[in-house]
Amino acid sequence: MPESLPPEWVDPPDLATARAAQVALAARVETADRFGPVRLIGGVDISNTRFDPENLVFAAVVLLEWPGLAVVGGASAVERARMPYVPGFLGFREVPALLAAWAKLEALPDLLLVDGHGIAHPRGLGIAAHLGVVLDIPSIGVAKSPLVGRPEAELAAEPGAEQPLVWKGRRLGTLLRTRKRSNPLYVSLGHRISEASAVDWVRRCGTGYRLPEPTRQAHLAANAARRAHGVAIPAEPG
Repeated sequence: MPESLPPEWVDPPDLATARAAQVALAARVETADRFGPVRLIGGVDISNTRFDPENLVFAAVVLLEWPGLAVVGGASAVERARMPYVPGFLGFREVPALLAAWAKLEALPDLLLVDGHGIAHPRGLGIAAHLGVVLDIPSIGVAKSPLVGRPEAELAAEPGAEQPLVWKGRRLGTLLRTRKRSNPLYVSLGHRISEASAVDWVRRCGTGYRLPEPTRQAHLAANAARRAHGVAIPAEPG
C-alpha cells in the first residue's frame, strides 16, 4: 500500500471505521478519463469462500498485452482475511491479498479490469474503485451479479445489448450482454475512467466468452492458486 494512505483504508479495526474509510475513498474516485496509451491490461480476481475455517483469500493479478490479449505475466498471493464477511465491505477482505500479489509484479498495467463492482455500490466503493484509488490506477468493475440498482429498461437478448444501471435516480453503471443466452455483466467505472470508456474497454477485451479476457484469466489464476494451496474449488453454476 502506498505509504501516504491511512492504514485503515486497507485494514480497518472495525466496521464503523471501515464505513468511514469507504466514504473517504469514494470521495477520491475520479470519473473522467485520466490514462495514457494502454500497452498492458491487468485482470484482477480473488477466490475464497465465507465458509473456509482458515478464512483464506487467494488473489491473482494477470498481465495481458494489448491489443493481442495474450497473458504475459502475473502474480498471486494468499492472505488470511482480517475483516468478517459482511456484504458491502468485502473490499477490506480482498484488497490486502491483492496488494500482496501486486507487489510481486515485474511490470505494472496501464489499466485494470477487476472482477467486482466499481462505483455500483451503496457507498460508491466496490472492490474496483477501492483498489483503483489505493493504487491510483485506472480501473473498471466487471461484476457478474448486481449489488444495487436495476436496469433502466429491459435488456435485449442479443449479444452487445446494453442498458444503464440506475439507483436512486443516478446512473451507476451499465448492464452489458456479452453472449447470447448468458446473463449480463454489470460494468461500472472504478477510478480514473469514464463510464463510456469503461464499457468500451470491456467490449474491446471480449474474446467470445461471457467474461472479458483479463478477468477470465484472473479467475483461472486465482483458482489455480487456491488449488496449489490444497483448497478445493466448488462447482460453479451454469
